[in-house]
Amino acid sequence: MKTYYVYILKCSDGTYYTGFTSNLEKRFLEHQTGKHKDSYTYSRRPLELVFHAEFTDPTIAIKTEKQIKKWSKAKKEALINNEFEKLPNLSKKNFSSK
Repeated sequence: MKTYYVYILKCSDGTYYTGFTSNLEKRFLEHQTGKHKDSYTYSRRPLELVFHAEFTDPTIAIKTEKQIKKWSKAKKEALINNEFEKLPNLSKKNFSSK
């Protein structure tokens, strides 16, 4: 059974890049060596792999990648740090009345 990965890289400028692949080691090496000059990570190297999750269904993996890409930096950091209890509150909009 093939395995698919959703991963998060921490870039040298403090931003995060979320991706999807079926070969995590190879894909990370491509990011780290700057194989794709037009990619988001090219000018933000060195990179650190800070999170990955494994999937057997590529459709679910792609849906998960797209979902994480929409998350705030704080929510991504909660996921990276295994602070799952923080995820619901980080999903809520903070509206303050003045």
